[in-house]
Amino acid sequence: MIHAQYPALRPRRSRAHAWSRSLVAETVLSPADLIWPLFVTEGTNTREPIATMPGVERLSVDLLAAAAKEAAALGIPCLALFPNTAAADRSDDGAEALNPGNLMCRAVAAIKAGGANIGVLTDVALDPYTSHGHDGLLDAQHRIVNDASVDILVRQALNQARAGADIIAPSDMMDGRVGAIRAALEAEGFHDVQIMAYAAKYASAFYGPFRDAVGSGGYLKGDKKTYQMDFANSDEALREVALDLAEGADSVMVKPGLPYLDIVRRVKDRFEVPVFAYQVSGEYAMMQAAAAAGVLDRDKAMIETLTAFKRAGCAGVLTYFARDAARLLG
Repeated sequence: MIHAQYPALRPRRSRAHAWSRSLVAETVLSPADLIWPLFVTEGTNTREPIATMPGVERLSVDLLAAAAKEAAALGIPCLALFPNTAAADRSDDGAEALNPGNLMCRAVAAIKAGGANIGVLTDVALDPYTSHGHDGLLDAQHRIVNDASVDILVRQALNQARAGADIIAPSDMMDGRVGAIRAALEAEGFHDVQIMAYAAKYASAFYGPFRDAVGSGGYLKGDKKTYQMDFANSDEALREVALDLAEGADSVMVKPGLPYLDIVRRVKDRFEVPVFAYQVSGEYAMMQAAAAAGVLDRDKAMIETLTAFKRAGCAGVLTYFARDAARLLG
């Protein structure tokens, strides 16, 4: 027998029509929530497909202005740049990171000169520039040297700010680097340059295709577990975020994305600051492979996963799906 009160309590009523579902939607995804990562390479009119990331290409600097204008027209507010540094320009100390004419700086300048109304986020870490593939400097025992690494990261950040970067994003996970970078930016008058700290970056199996894209995978000796976080830990992420905010970060990032939505939610609830997540290369590659195999509707899965980031508390998402998602959402 059906309870007498049952007909009055029907949650399905609000799901009966598309317009009604829109009225009660708790989470809304728009192109303004997306940051589009672009890989940059040498050459002219060059597009290099990345085998492990179907649909993603490395672009030469001369093609970036057009990409930026396309992104801005779609409503994407920001680009994130990652350079594929030539082997000849890599060294143990990553000195190419400090070259005002390096690939990253030329890419920033080209986008700014192109006139697109869009933000530019630059990655601060040494792995695209080192011959050993690590994010910092190594000592004679092949251990990461924290403070010496921070010194060069500060100089790298200033190099990018001078080129026109709007957001500096330290992804290296060295201790104290956010405070040192903030102090240096202030000292040089870059008061409005933001810092988006990779505050909770985990040592993850999901980064492989990215390392192919920036050319660092073949150089990497060992792993990054002494500086990137243990994926078993959650409380540690809160400590890392607290430190970066205290040192002057304007926003924080959790990386990778979907396997770490619990971290996103904990960070958002604890600190009530802008939290971003990176839907990383391995996540992207898995979804593309599943779609190619016919076991997943790519577009539906793309929108569903990006909405999940927003639902978990993200202010925005770095995703290789940004352009395609913006087209669908538009």
